[in-house]
Amino acid sequence: MIPGALALAISYLSGSIPTAYLAGRVVKGIDLRTVGSGNLGATNVYRTMGAKVAAVVFVVDVLKGALPVLLLPALVLSPVEMEATNAPLWYGIACGVAAILGHAKPVFLMGRGGGKGVATAAGIFLALAPLPLGIALLAFVLVLWRTGYVSAASLTAAVVLVASLFALMGWRSPVTLIGVLICAFVFWSHRANIARLRNGTEHRFSRSKPTEGS
Repeated sequence: MIPGALALAISYLSGSIPTAYLAGRVVKGIDLRTVGSGNLGATNVYRTMGAKVAAVVFVVDVLKGALPVLLLPALVLSPVEMEATNAPLWYGIACGVAAILGHAKPVFLMGRGGGKGVATAAGIFLALAPLPLGIALLAFVLVLWRTGYVSAASLTAAVVLVASLFALMGWRSPVTLIGVLICAFVFWSHRANIARLRNGTEHRFSRSKPTEGS
């Protein structure tokens, strides 16, 4: 067994792994914070380096949220606590929040240039509430297909996730509460995108391959 504080630290460090930044350095020798939108997320990776690299970044970012939630509570709690209490759920939520904080403020980048947390949040709910997450992902795909805006799709998915959690798990569930808080965080992290959506200057998602030097 390990102390709970150590589990939270591991979760934060997991979230802090700057997947998109590392991909930019390894694949193209660039700092992705200075290219495209400047965001360290899978969308900017796609625009800059293509679908295959973006898919890897997205999967790793999801795992950064899912694995701490799935694995660390069992290292903190006794078998009896794992079976007979709600402690695994609360520890899982705490580890998930720590992972998102790491993603947003990565220690490996001196707390600067983190991502917006959507993929890592998806990993948390993949572990805690897969059905509501599936409904939210369906909403994401539909909005992206209809509008071409990744930001609008992400914001819609966050709202749909909360609505699904309310409907399927109830408003008293800790998972619903954390869903509301993470939804608020997603809106906060997309505040610049929201402003661009309002004035019509937001970038649309492009299906075309990235050009050299883009």
